[in-house]
Amino acid sequence: MADAPQDARFEDAGDAPVALRALEAVDVPVISALIQDAVFPGTEMRWDKSRRRFALLVNRFRWEVQSGAPERVQAVLAVEDVLKVASQGIDRSDPDMVYSLLALSWTPGEDGMGRLELVLAGDGAIALEVEALEITLKDVTQPYGAVSGKAPDHAL
Repeated sequence: MADAPQDARFEDAGDAPVALRALEAVDVPVISALIQDAVFPGTEMRWDKSRRRFALLVNRFRWEVQSGAPERVQAVLAVEDVLKVASQGIDRSDPDMVYSLLALSWTPGEDGMGRLELVLAGDGAIALEVEALEITLKDVTQPYGAVSGKAPDHAL
């Protein structure tokens, strides 16, 4: 009898860059965990309406690295088949404003459609109405030391 497969762990990734795609609701929490505490300036947020693509270039904390100095890496978070974008708590008049992405939340709709919400610190949010779920997270630079020198802390 063969051994049962084990669930993937953060440690399995090692130093390899992250390149993941979410096509089903069960995939969203994985990408959400990896993107938690990513930061980005408002200038690195784009919606290409004609291509129906929403993308962020973020500085992602490398939660999957459990030892050594805390690291970040630039990554692209892209969502395909976007029909509509709405936001709250985004100050478009301040291009230097930096946002912190806390989580992704998926709410399914009819016929594969749904709403992906990007939850931001400070009561901000970006809501994407999509025709079908397709999210890509891909590291695009080498890791670098976290400027703060520590992991984000969520203790109150």
